[in-house]
Amino acid sequence: MTTPIEQRFLDQHPGSAHRHETARSLFPNGVTHDARKQNPFQLYYTHAEGPAKYDVDGNRLLDFFPGHGALILGHSHPDVVKAVQDQMAAGTHFSGSTDLEMRWGELVRELIPSAEKVRFHSSGTEADMMAIRMARAYTGKTKVIKFDDHFHGWSDYLSAGGEGIGGIPAETLSTMIVLPPNDIETFEQKLKEDDDIAAVILEPTGAHMGANPILPTFLEQLREVTERYGVVLIFDEVVTGFRVSKGGAQSYFGITPDMTTLAKILGGGLPGGAVTGKADIINMIEDHPGDAEYNRYRRIAHNGTFNANPLSAAAGIKCLELVANTPVNDTADARALQLKNGLNDLLSKMEIPGCATGISSLMFLRLGADHECDKEYCILTPEHAAQAGNAVRNQQLNLALLNHGVHSGNRFILTASHTEEDIDFTVDAFEKALTEVRDQGLV
Repeated sequence: MTTPIEQRFLDQHPGSAHRHETARSLFPNGVTHDARKQNPFQLYYTHAEGPAKYDVDGNRLLDFFPGHGALILGHSHPDVVKAVQDQMAAGTHFSGSTDLEMRWGELVRELIPSAEKVRFHSSGTEADMMAIRMARAYTGKTKVIKFDDHFHGWSDYLSAGGEGIGGIPAETLSTMIVLPPNDIETFEQKLKEDDDIAAVILEPTGAHMGANPILPTFLEQLREVTERYGVVLIFDEVVTGFRVSKGGAQSYFGITPDMTTLAKILGGGLPGGAVTGKADIINMIEDHPGDAEYNRYRRIAHNGTFNANPLSAAAGIKCLELVANTPVNDTADARALQLKNGLNDLLSKMEIPGCATGISSLMFLRLGADHECDKEYCILTPEHAAQAGNAVRNQQLNLALLNHGVHSGNRFILTASHTEEDIDFTVDAFEKALTEVRDQGLV
């Protein structure tokens, strides 16, 4: 039976509904990214500017999932647009090196504390794949530790412990060790038991951008233990790089890993990824003239048609220059704090259990869980997590918010383009949406 929220969604988005029917014959589930799958159908967009995007039916939506986290400047920032247009006219691909790639790499090294050398890729998945391979080649060891529910792209190795692992050989998965986060005793015990561990990789703010947080104390412990055992510490800062602070989560927490992976903001809205860190590790790509044995069996060969391509480099340079020299992060953080406070006040006023939580410009809404937390590092019990993860309620809330002009659901990624008025509008939209969800008996 169609709910009132679903009926309004159907009425407001006929163009997207029609396109979804066509897309189902073209793409699995009718989408080109798992996270875009939505019932009864995903929306189709035509253009975007600043904090908002517009769908094919003419609806304006405030965007709190901008570019999957890539757009800290907001959509279509004029300086980035001009940089890309100018480079497009000059050339898109030279099959060779450019000054652009050097400037891009210099900015990474200036901003990211762990960066001694840099290697560019086209995505975060590629960067994570390269990082663990570099760590294995550098240490001569085989296994890599990751943590429950931490996301590092879709590669065979780093999909371990997740869903959708069809087609991955058991032999590949056997080289991965998946442990619970925030448990240094279990982590160190594993290192004591197994001397074939090359590296540990994690999202430094916690699984799924920090929805399930990592405690800062655990990061400190992890750094100390990995140094003591000679295990490479890799921060996956694909999302948090240049966002949690100009220098990423490692700068925010004051903990420098051995290696860092980057993407999203790095490319200024175009495809781009990088692995950076200690020069000795990144240099596993360098060949050793005259040492055929090393070059064949130790060195890492790495190609990639669009590595550091001029368009991505131009966009990335302009974006990182703005991050470095203007209050981009401070503005996004301020809007996130305004939204977090506004939603927590709203939950209190409406007597709905839950919280809005998070750090910097990353924020999460936990509905239905009656608990206490500091509104920054909210770690729920399994029972409370199940309450917050109620799929029926959250799906209805997401549709209701889209009906009221907000694309967020339970996760928010803020940009420097969101205004105070945008946040006020969003809190008001949540009040309307939560009222409608309550009318269905779901909160």
